[in-house]
Amino acid sequence: MITVLVIDDSPLVRQLLSHLLNDADDIKVVATAEDPYEARDLIKKFNPDVLTLDIEMPKMDGIAFLRNIMKLRPMPVIMVSTLTAKGAAVTLEALSIGAVDFISKPKSDLTNQLMGYKQELIDKVRLAYRSKARPRSLSTQTIKPLNCEMFSNRVIAIGASTGGTEAIQSVLMRMPSNTPPVVIAQHIPAAFSASFAKRLNNNCAMKVIEAQGGEQLKPGTAYLAPGNKHMIIERRGGLLFTRLVDSDPVNRHKPSVDVLFNSVAESAAKSTIGIILTGMGKDGAKGLLNLKNKGAYTIAQDEASSVVWGMPGAAVDLDAHHEQMHLDKIPQKLLFLLKTENSKAM
Repeated sequence: MITVLVIDDSPLVRQLLSHLLNDADDIKVVATAEDPYEARDLIKKFNPDVLTLDIEMPKMDGIAFLRNIMKLRPMPVIMVSTLTAKGAAVTLEALSIGAVDFISKPKSDLTNQLMGYKQELIDKVRLAYRSKARPRSLSTQTIKPLNCEMFSNRVIAIGASTGGTEAIQSVLMRMPSNTPPVVIAQHIPAAFSASFAKRLNNNCAMKVIEAQGGEQLKPGTAYLAPGNKHMIIERRGGLLFTRLVDSDPVNRHKPSVDVLFNSVAESAAKSTIGIILTGMGKDGAKGLLNLKNKGAYTIAQDEASSVVWGMPGAAVDLDAHHEQMHLDKIPQKLLFLLKTENSKAM
């Protein structure tokens, strides 16, 4: 039985989340709290497996409480967030501190979407229970720029989901400003992707943008798929460009990692390094295998460093990888491959 403590200043939200979670056979809400001070005592009393934590609360906000939790007693936390630009910035900060995941705050007009919301909430609590809860501290050190002429024809393709916002930042922060173009599909809400791109841009030597479609891939720039569109890479006149596609979700996701990886496999596979990072599910595993089969060098994040080893694990099961690597070792491996004329031989 997975035990949960629900922390929210709204009695209605506490009641709704408790009701939805208690409908699962393997989950039990052992207590609810209206503020972090009450929550602190209830954590000591019930020792819950997972917390759901509101961001905006009286007495102490959720971010301050999360910092304390991760310092004193790291445990799986799911943030309950508003899907707004302001909510995006705060939620991304929570993920950087150590929260496993987030879910939107339930709305008063949720009735028509209640079953979908309920399943998402239950899935995320189960996922958090299985995840590795730990405080996070990213190095701000970037690697000294290299001679871009040695690898200007390369492309780096990255896919991630749960835990991916911090994993992607961990990789990009360690790359030089003249890194070959990077294309990224991260499972993220539409309201969050612009804030995520801005956060990466502020913390990385590379320029990071949310793709608008039609951009020519250039060294020194990373292109993030927006949260409500698929991003594909296509070749036109010998050059590579982004294109956004507003079609149905693939593997329940939009953007989908498989969609991005498969497009890169068609347009630039032999020049590509494909990387699949932490995440729930299997999206990207078949796309990574497609990249490998068409000549790309492929890397899967290892289980030890993944918050959730769903997507990388699925890729490993398909033998879609050349290497499994700890997250901290991926940037140096990238630089080694980028300086090597025939990276597949390495």
